[in-house]
Formats: sequence, structure tokens, C-alpha cells
Amino acid sequence: MADPASRGWIRVSGSDRVRWLNGMVTNSMQQLQPGQGCYNFILSAQGRIQGDCYAFAQADSLLLETHREQVAPLLALLDRFIIMDDVELRDESAEWAGIGIAGPNAAEVLAKLSILGHASGIQLSDLQLNGFGHVRLVAAHHPGVPRFELWASPNAIQSLRNEVLGAGAALCGAEAVEWLRILEGIPLYGKDIRDKDLPQETAQAHALHFAKGCYIGQEIVERIRSRGAVHRTFSGFRLKGDLPAVDGTALEADGQKVGELTSSARIPLDGGEATLALGYVRREALERNTELRYPGGVAEAIGLPLRFS
Repeated sequence: MADPASRGWIRVSGSDRVRWLNGMVTNSMQQLQPGQGCYNFILSAQGRIQGDCYAFAQADSLLLETHREQVAPLLALLDRFIIMDDVELRDESAEWAGIGIAGPNAAEVLAKLSILGHASGIQLSDLQLNGFGHVRLVAAHHPGVPRFELWASPNAIQSLRNEVLGAGAALCGAEAVEWLRILEGIPLYGKDIRDKDLPQETAQAHALHFAKGCYIGQEIVERIRSRGAVHRTFSGFRLKGDLPAVDGTALEADGQKVGELTSSARIPLDGGEATLALGYVRREALERNTELRYPGGVAEAIGLPLRFS
């Protein structure tokens, strides 16, 4: 169990919400049924990523979950495109406090609290729990192990945390959450994904829908698709050497820059400590199987998610 306090919420309401938001994001809002969710990028007209979010459908609104630091910029960006549309945006971040639960036994922990956690698909359920009132359950994207979030009012969250601990969860800190993110190969906006990056470079295919109709930046996304590939791709790396001193450390092959490491950590695993990283590398360097070097060592490109034992 960990604290996802860095996440925030935006409610999108109004009769035009589905059509309007479908034109703002890279995934399909039209196919979402109440309770279903999907991962999205928000792009510039040049196809560069301006932010990311999970979108969830409710009966009378759409909910966007994103990093707390993205809430204000996304609200400002999206509000510019409300012209004659019946759409209202509202920041609900202060109304909710959350708990993150991840691991192979996460669903069993929830079951002890009489909460049914679905381990497949991105979903959101509104629950009424005795003693806690309105609770929001999110079944989150999880390339590696099941991952859930519980959201309640700030007044109820500490009691809910105690219940989750009593059901068998172990408390962990931000460092362990970061280790899991790197092992699962999940890029973080502002760190691994920047506003210079193109969607297909991030290898997050689950953020893209190619038959949903027009949206901002679609022309660039479709042009990249028709050409077959981008020149560089997001990847995992096993590092043999020192931990990179800074994010954005350059990767080189034959003396030429071919990529960068955007996240890295020394992670204790059952087989011993491993130095792992996420970042970008040019495809031709991977195809030639050229040795990749960074200041302090050698980087071996490996697949995502990163599975070690």
C-alpha cells in the first residue's frame, strides 16, 4: 500500500462531453461504457505530447485522472477548445484522497474489505462502504502485477488506510513505488515523456485509437503510422556500471548520441541488486546490436515490462 497523493481529478460534464473530449485525446471516448476507462495523450497540433491522463466514463460525466501537477495546465489547455460546446471542466482533486494497492495479492486484500477488485481492464467503480461513505475504486493499468486505487474523502482516508493495513497490505514508500514503475516500464509524464515526444516514440500503443475520428494532432499520428515506424523508441535497459548521475543521460554508440536514459534505479530483487533504467534509443542502433554506452557504463536494451527474479 502506498499513497498516490500526486494524482488529481478533473470532471468533464455537459451534453457535448463525449463528442468534445473525443476530439481532444488520442483514445476513443465514444466506446467507453459507464465504469470503463482508457489511457490517453493530449497532443499539440504538431503531434507533440502535452499531457496524459486516464479517462473514465460515468453515467452523466467523464472523469480524468492525471498527475496532480498536470491538472492546472490541462484545465487551461482544454478550456481553450470549449467554443460553442455544452461542456464544463471542474478540478475535483481537493475532494479526494487516495490509497494505492499493488501486488499479486492486491485483489485478495480488497476482498477482505468486501470490495471486488477486477484484475483486468481499466475500470472505475463508485462504492458505498460502511463507515467510509462514497469510495471510488480504480482498477489501474498494470503490465506487471495487479494495481488498484481507493479514493475517499480526506476525512475518511486515514481510517480506510488502517482497514487496508489490517487486511494484510504492507506499507511502502515512494522509492518502492518508483521501483515498480521502472520494472513495469510505465513512463512518467514530465520525466520519461516530455512535450517534445511523439506518441509512437513512447511505445504506449494502448493510448492510441486509429478508428475514432478526428482529434488534435491526429494527422501527425496517422502519418507516422502510414510510414510504419518512428526513428527512436522507448525501451528498458539493464545497466552495467554506475547509476546515471542525472535524468536525460546520453546513450552513445560508436561515439554518436543515439538516445538517453530518463529514469534509473538500483532495485533489490530476489536474484540480487539490479541497475535498471528506462529511456529512448534509435531503432538503427538496436537493429545493428551496437554496444550502447553512457557515462559510467554500458546499457543493454531489454523488453518491457522488466521481469527479473
